[in-house]
Amino acid sequence: MPDFSFATIVWIGLCILFFAVEAATVNLVSIWFAIGALAGLVLSTFNTSTFTQLVGFTVVSMLCLIVTRPLVKKYITPKRVATNSDLNIGKTACVICDIAPTTPGRVRLDGVDWTARSQYTLTKGTLCTVCAVESATLLVEPQTVPVQV
Repeated sequence: MPDFSFATIVWIGLCILFFAVEAATVNLVSIWFAIGALAGLVLSTFNTSTFTQLVGFTVVSMLCLIVTRPLVKKYITPKRVATNSDLNIGKTACVICDIAPTTPGRVRLDGVDWTARSQYTLTKGTLCTVCAVESATLLVEPQTVPVQV
């Protein structure tokens, strides 16, 4: 059986730990540290100093992170899918059920009734502008926004 130093055993343990965490999360959280620990393990087999092993671990981990993270983030990050409701932003709607800052109401936009919220009180028959769409709710404001003093 080979004669492992304490540092070699520690690096083997860290490799296993980081790979296990990566396998459990599947979010590319610790893969860079697992590769860095592998570099520390390789350095420990050459009987280098602990400081050299730690520097090797740090440098390899950071290089892996810097080189691969932007590429991984590009493919992992979900892209926002535009929906037809986004086309309603900026359009004019008519309030069909009163809206208060604490109580949603309803508006009619292009013949379709929507749930709507506003930071202003809007009464039935008021024209309003769609500012944003959150799920199936329109965020609206009056055609002429009142000046707050």
